[in-house]
Amino acid sequence: MPDQFTRQDPRTQYPRPQAQGAEQQSAPGSDEAMRLEADHGEETYRGSGRLTDRKAIVTGADSGIGRAVALAFAREGADVLLSYLPEEEDDAKRTVELVEAAGRRAVPVPGDVRDEAHCGRLVERAVEEFGGVDILVNNAAYQMSVDGIAELSTEQFDRVFKTNVYAMFWLCRAALPHMPPGATIINTSSIQGFEPSPNLLDYASTKAAIVNFTRALAKEVIGQGVRVNSVAPGPVWTPLIPATMPPDKVASFGEQTPLGRAAQPAELAPAYVFLASQESSYITAETLAVTGGRVAS
Repeated sequence: MPDQFTRQDPRTQYPRPQAQGAEQQSAPGSDEAMRLEADHGEETYRGSGRLTDRKAIVTGADSGIGRAVALAFAREGADVLLSYLPEEEDDAKRTVELVEAAGRRAVPVPGDVRDEAHCGRLVERAVEEFGGVDILVNNAAYQMSVDGIAELSTEQFDRVFKTNVYAMFWLCRAALPHMPPGATIINTSSIQGFEPSPNLLDYASTKAAIVNFTRALAKEVIGQGVRVNSVAPGPVWTPLIPATMPPDKVASFGEQTPLGRAAQPAELAPAYVFLASQESSYITAETLAVTGGRVAS
């Protein structure tokens, strides 16, 4: 079976948009319910000990990019605390199975990261279970497409910022006292932070905020030997897409990239592994774009 080291044509490595069809789900979406199954690296990610005995927290770890990152971290030798919403329990169980099958500890912690106290408990649990935190991945996110600003409610605007920005702030603040020199924080931004779509006004605004938050925090905490970076994905085939976008946009999702298709979650995982590993020791305050050729600047 090809893995991330096998040479392949990136244009045809995964299905193009037409294969997705007009899938629709209710939010927050389920990986198990997707007709076109996403690749999280179950058969395609091969580890090589790059994160041996590290202790990681990954939010939004039930499916999509979060599941792929948790799986890759485990196959690289890390134990992983998995944060996810209670209604995502079925997907989260599958992520737990994948981490444990890699021979590492999985600590599932359901809850809503919009709750400041819950964010504190996530870090406390990681310290209790693992003895500290070496890697924090702020990946949980919410989006919902709207026709324009007139249709964007204050409730949705608040939910998007609480999930995407406030939770990142709370988790970083809680985790940093427990992070030793050499530890890393990786925040998930987006191409939307650089090339915003009008129908994702609130979401795009949070992703731009994440880029600047990352740069500012990196300058502060390098004083304790902690690096902070972000990954900016382009279109990625996850449950968030059929759960939050209209059918016509789902059917064409990813075709606007030079590669002509959406990424699979497994294609994002190596970027997180690189930024979490000592190989990226001279990289901080950076945003690594994984966008299928779209320019993030």
